[in-house]
Amino acid sequence: MEEKIAIPNRNSQKIIASLDKKKKSSGLVFIVPGLSGRKEELHIQIFKKAFDEKNFTALVFDPGNSVGESYGKLEDVTLTQYLADLEDVINWAKKEEWYQEPFVLVGHSLGAFCCLLYAEKHPEKVRAIAPISSAINNNLKERMRTDESLISWKKRGFKETVGHSGKLKKIKWSYMEDVSKYDSLERAGVITMPVLLIVGDKDASTPIEFQERIKKKVRGEVELHVIKGAGHTFREKEHIEEIKGIFLSWIDKNLT
Repeated sequence: MEEKIAIPNRNSQKIIASLDKKKKSSGLVFIVPGLSGRKEELHIQIFKKAFDEKNFTALVFDPGNSVGESYGKLEDVTLTQYLADLEDVINWAKKEEWYQEPFVLVGHSLGAFCCLLYAEKHPEKVRAIAPISSAINNNLKERMRTDESLISWKKRGFKETVGHSGKLKKIKWSYMEDVSKYDSLERAGVITMPVLLIVGDKDASTPIEFQERIKKKVRGEVELHVIKGAGHTFREKEHIEEIKGIFLSWIDKNLT
């Protein structure tokens, strides 16, 4: 039965999560939305549904400083904070009777980046990993030479975009400076567990090239699936159904 819970992070701020416990569970999966993402998004829920059908206990949470129910404001988001929230959620879960280790990590975009970084730091705790539409690094100095939008963002100190829902989103330049400290490929060789990569062929944010670079660096068995016609965030019914099928097959092959 699914329940909403509040998990305190290291700063006593509330991380709101959805927990679906299973009797005689086949395993445990943590699912992390992307930048300005939330646990109720269609693609996040389809990840969870695939694990539901395979009798996994699933914990999906809204990272702080995003658009979900957890603490903070989107304009203050950083990768450092996203990663800390993932660590704090896992550390909290360790004290619960339903906790199982090793566990599975699933994330989208920035959430996928966090999952890769966590698996590189704690490979012994991770049973398998599915970093979907994952970022790898942002090569900030290199991109600043030619990307006028980045130059403008730095000059203003923030950028504003209109999201899919029509809401205005504001993110500070400090987000880019923080992300530039991380590279998910640097220690990817320690990832020896099964890896599932999925990306849309129209994804301009984390393109196929990024996923191919991850595939080359990790040492575990890797599946890379390209969803035709899909962008960075999966919203179309046919894309969602295809992704669910991919997850179910991958779980059967690697986790049952």
